[in-house]
Formats: sequence, C-alpha cells, structure tokens
Amino acid sequence: MKFSQPVPALPVHSVVQAQQYYRDKLGCEIAWHHEEGRIGAVSHGECVIFFREVEGLITPCIHWVFVVDVDGAFDELSELGAHIVEPPEDKPWGLRQFTIQDLCGHVYHFHCDV
Repeated sequence: MKFSQPVPALPVHSVVQAQQYYRDKLGCEIAWHHEEGRIGAVSHGECVIFFREVEGLITPCIHWVFVVDVDGAFDELSELGAHIVEPPEDKPWGLRQFTIQDLCGHVYHFHCDV
C-alpha cells in the first residue's frame, strides 16, 4: 500500500472568504464549493486543501509544506500579499523556512533542507 498526500479539512468561518484569500494571497485555484454541505476546496500544484465552515472558535492548524526554492516561494507569496509572520531563515534543525498565517490563524511553514 502507498499513501498519497493527506488532504486537510480546515475549519473556517466562511468557505467563500477562505477560497478567495487562498486564491488571491497564496496563488491557489478554487477547485469546488458545496454550499449546502458548507465545504469547499482549493489547490496549488499537487497540494489540495479542503475547508469546512464552522461556527464559533477555531483552533488553528499547523502545516509543513516542502518547496524546492524557499526564497522564490517567499518572494512570490510576499508579492501576492500573504500574511508573512516569519521571513526565510536557516533553522538549527536543518531547514530553511518561512511562515505565513491565513485569515483563521492556520499556520504554514514553507521549508526545504539547508
């Protein structure tokens, strides 16, 4: 058996707003939206992210995303206006990484090996 990449289902207050943010600020494509089911998805390359609409408090999730060119990805996302919370840096654990945060506080560490 081989596993493929897992697809997170992130809690959000509005699927539409989340999809627009990921499209406009992270360069994703809106894949689909099921209004009645309060669920939708975006994609970027092989990465797929589901959103599920919830009421009340959201506990942010943390994601690690491998990219070949961390500095190039940082430049691209900076130009799009992503909320950068930590610029690219070589970490003592052997990764070069930067960190962004979305509208609901979900965190993404974009990284590659040093």
